[in-house]
Amino acid sequence: MKLPGGEALTYCTNIHPGESWHEIRQNLDVYVLSVKASIANDVPFGIGLRLSASAAKELTEPSVLSEFKSWLSRNNCYVFTINGFPYGDFHTLPVKENVYLPDWRSEYRISYTLMLADLLADLLPNDVVTYGSISTVPIGFREHIVTKEDHQNVIENILLVVEYLIELKNRTGKRIVLALEPEPCCYLETITETIDFLKKFIFSDSSINQVRKYLKIDYIGAELKIREHIGICFDLCHAAVEFEDSTNVIQQIRASKILIPKIQISNSLNITSVNNKTVQSLLEFDDGIYLHQVVERVGQQLNRFKDIKDAVSSYHLKSKGKDMDNHEWRVHFHVPIFLETLSVFHTTQTFIRHILSVHSKYNLTQHFEVETYTWSVLPKQYKDENVSRLITRELIWARDLLQS
Repeated sequence: MKLPGGEALTYCTNIHPGESWHEIRQNLDVYVLSVKASIANDVPFGIGLRLSASAAKELTEPSVLSEFKSWLSRNNCYVFTINGFPYGDFHTLPVKENVYLPDWRSEYRISYTLMLADLLADLLPNDVVTYGSISTVPIGFREHIVTKEDHQNVIENILLVVEYLIELKNRTGKRIVLALEPEPCCYLETITETIDFLKKFIFSDSSINQVRKYLKIDYIGAELKIREHIGICFDLCHAAVEFEDSTNVIQQIRASKILIPKIQISNSLNITSVNNKTVQSLLEFDDGIYLHQVVERVGQQLNRFKDIKDAVSSYHLKSKGKDMDNHEWRVHFHVPIFLETLSVFHTTQTFIRHILSVHSKYNLTQHFEVETYTWSVLPKQYKDENVSRLITRELIWARDLLQS
């Protein structure tokens, strides 16, 4: 939905299981229209679309795309952002670190992203939003990218996509922006690392000169066009899990003048006192499907664990049955954004509140997307059968906060 400041607020449809276009279309009918009726019945409603590679390929068929455009028109909906992070199955199989594959070393990641860009340019309305955004993996899982060749392939592949997005804008008039989404245990873990990566490798002299020669434009124009087509997807859960300081992060973003094409409004588990009770309760969230990275803070030191079981094993080894109340854990498990506490846990909702309040002053982005994709794997006592009602509650909470 549109906010008074012109921003678009939606939720990401990766919440709903479905890898084929047929399944995604059914989800749009069942869930998106229900949410729209509850919160934006008489006004246009923007969709945060998640497309697997196979669904995206299906949607490129002219007849299928034409039918979807008709559906959007009939239902007063539009697409302004796409989640281009998970390439394949995201719900039914153990995903874990495979969610980052293919990563930015691979030609498959390139072709998938270009396909999404073409689709979004075709779907993006001229009169509602000024650009479209595609969120993508933070280069890849850190353990997967180790050689100089890996690193060089990543830079070359990202620049190839940026060049394509620039040409796409020249050809269609639609600006599509790629948004790297930092996440714990990945090649880009934090906002700080992502800013440094972009400045050092994508906005470097060599990269700018490559684009300048390719487009046959001057240096300043090439740098401007690169910066207009790539930025950071600011996932608030990920940043909070990494103990990033919200004030410092905003200062870095503003000083770098790097785009934030999309803010994903997401919440995470926060164990402010690590002890036998909280550790035991955390095991209920080990669903076996998603990777739930844990970042531990002890004083000024951060320790990272790839998954919940790794953190729990470390706890039992170190504590020898004693509580470790001076340790704090933050867990990459997306929980409802309207919850400040969850059973014995706190959440990182305070981080969300601060970033969204700062947005009202600095206009950080034009795209907001709520992304609580874990409704189906929450422990039973936190579940509710009516997912549409819960999504609506999240959107109302975010809307009220953004408008306060």
